Amino acid sequence: MDRYRTRRLRTALVAVTVAGGLLLTGCGASDDGGGDNGRGDNSSADRAEGATGFPAPDRDRDPDTRDEERDPAPDHLSTFALDVDTASYGYARRTLAEGRRPDPSTIRPEEFVNSFRQDYDRPDGNGFSVTVDGARTGDEDWSLVRVGLATRAAPEGAGRRPPAALTFVIDISGSMSEPGRLDLAQESLGVMTDRLRDDDSVALVTFSDEAETVLPMTRLDGNRDEIHEAIDSLEPTFSTNLGAGVETGYATAVEGRREGATNRVVLVSDALANDGETDPDEILDRVAGARREHGITLFGVGVGSDYGDALMERLADKGDGHTVYVSGSEDAREVFCEQLPRNIDLTARDAKAQVAFDPENVTDFRLIGYDNRRVADDDFRDDRVDGGETGPGHTVTALYAVRTKPNANGHLATATVRWQDPETRDPHEESGQLKTLDDSVWDASPRFQVAAVAAYFADALGDGEHRVPGRPSLLKLAVRADGLAERTEDEAVSGLADTIRQALAITG
Repeated sequence: MDRYRTRRLRTALVAVTVAGGLLLTGCGASDDGGGDNGRGDNSSADRAEGATGFPAPDRDRDPDTRDEERDPAPDHLSTFALDVDTASYGYARRTLAEGRRPDPSTIRPEEFVNSFRQDYDRPDGNGFSVTVDGARTGDEDWSLVRVGLATRAAPEGAGRRPPAALTFVIDISGSMSEPGRLDLAQESLGVMTDRLRDDDSVALVTFSDEAETVLPMTRLDGNRDEIHEAIDSLEPTFSTNLGAGVETGYATAVEGRREGATNRVVLVSDALANDGETDPDEILDRVAGARREHGITLFGVGVGSDYGDALMERLADKGDGHTVYVSGSEDAREVFCEQLPRNIDLTARDAKAQVAFDPENVTDFRLIGYDNRRVADDDFRDDRVDGGETGPGHTVTALYAVRTKPNANGHLATATVRWQDPETRDPHEESGQLKTLDDSVWDASPRFQVAAVAAYFADALGDGEHRVPGRPSLLKLAVRADGLAERTEDEAVSGLADTIRQALAITG
């Protein structure tokens, strides 16, 4: 698939759709913004199927022959697995702060966008609320459309979540001796150990040229000193056999797996693999049983000024998890002491989103980013196909560049999210619709504007092509970010403005 393919809605499709009377029959998200709260019935899925107003994928097709019989995907659909990664933006910030321009191959626009808080309503139970809005860019008939998905709020205290069984897989190769790598991981793990609950458990695996289980799965209650000693004993050694580390880490996680707990492997590495198996598909294939049979997900934490971004991202995608990047003590404490303990709980498994654009009003569209998360349109309701894992307090934002017909009026798109209950694996769906566009991106809500600035900035750092319509100059983006930081009183947005100015100084 072309990385930034624009999909044109064919005239023939329009004629067939209109003839079938399938347009404008949608049902939006519920008034309270909530999902089905784990009821396990099909009512939400039935509403969502009717909401799209378009032919749905055939759920009754024989799965053994589905690939051979697959028809070309309808041009009005866009489908992707949810992704809450933010590593691309974090690494770009680190690189720009050091006076270097990031490699365009490390720029993933969705990770820039998802690095910032949004203003979506949240559901009361497991699942998602769906928010769809849009605004015109002033570039011919192009608009930006925001699809926002939110899970229930994170609990105020750690006591309301399930216990955790965390296997930390720590890179102790020679490259981790650089300040801000292993020392940062040790400091952060030490603080996190003091903050985890007594009924949580941790294991510790290290790897260099080979892997070693330093600490088997150990309850925090009465064993914190032993865990601290294991963390403090880590020292950098030789080459980076990341494959051996992941394989041993998963074996340790399976051996120490706890029923009723959230079991997760946390990989801390610069991902500069130079020994053993280095292909993420091969590495994860070795531990497929742990992932699929035991539900053990992978959380990747990237460190270091030189960082194997592509390898870490693929590992997280294949491991049903996500990645973050930490560049200093503040980032590390946020990840290990706030994000990880708060988001140990899962609210949805294998979550996928599908957006159906109305050919009566939309002529072209392209999803901005999510290049490695695209899903075949008729796999949307195939629950064997991997999606994304999300926890409480998460939001997922997808931006689309959408070209509308002149004087378009009425229904533009329906977005549907499908997920499995983390306990029962029952599938559920929820939908939202877009019927109107704001006159300008810069008249939209402040959080919509933040998402737009982040996407424009990623576009500017990318391959040099204008993939996001209406992109301002870096100077104008910095001014916009300054104004939004003042309006939102958000330090993260203020940091975005500073980072844009650093990029401006480097690129001229």
